[in-house]
Amino acid sequence: MQNVFSIAIDGPSGAGKSSVARAVAEKLGAMYLDTGAMYRAVGLYMLKNGVPLNDASAIAANCPGVDVRVGYGKDGQQCVYLGEEDVSKAIRAAEVSLAASSVSTVPAVRERMVALQRGIAQGHSVVMDGRDIGTKVLPDATLKVFLTASAEVRARRRYDELSCKGMHEPYEKVLEELIRRDEVDTHREASPLRKAEDAVEVDCSQMTLEEVVETVVSLARQAVEGKA
Repeated sequence: MQNVFSIAIDGPSGAGKSSVARAVAEKLGAMYLDTGAMYRAVGLYMLKNGVPLNDASAIAANCPGVDVRVGYGKDGQQCVYLGEEDVSKAIRAAEVSLAASSVSTVPAVRERMVALQRGIAQGHSVVMDGRDIGTKVLPDATLKVFLTASAEVRARRRYDELSCKGMHEPYEKVLEELIRRDEVDTHREASPLRKAEDAVEVDCSQMTLEEVVETVVSLARQAVEGKA
């Protein structure tokens, strides 16, 4: 692999982007950045401070006060902080997921997060996942992947993930909120979710995590060799 490379993994909520990106980064010796977690942290801040999620002006006005930081534990796992508080677990709640969709439609929030993400990536080999990595954050990425799956499969995976963390939400509610988030993400004015023209689409509905990871790693090696 070349000294510095970048891999952008975009796709809808619940497609498994974070798990895939984390594993790919480990296999390729790159830094992993879960950008969606940063928007979730902003959403959590708004919820904690009673900022109306349907008021873009209020969200923009409060955005400068949000101290979002990313760190890495001894095990290499990404940790997300609001100020000094580790909110890595709290941001996975269903209501925070919806809040993240709301704040991510606000241009002021996106501009700040994109700047932070580009700053973290500068000079490093990085694997990022989100919804606008290949189209906005890393438009010149070495490899762009659009990871997707059916809504039902994604909802079941999210339901299982939440259950394992002790967050028991009815499957029907998880599916309903996922479909609602898809609608928000694909129709927002600021950096809507879409597949980059030069992205490789990977439908993982019938694939195991290991199969998806190996597919992306193989695509990455091909992309790097092609640009060497």
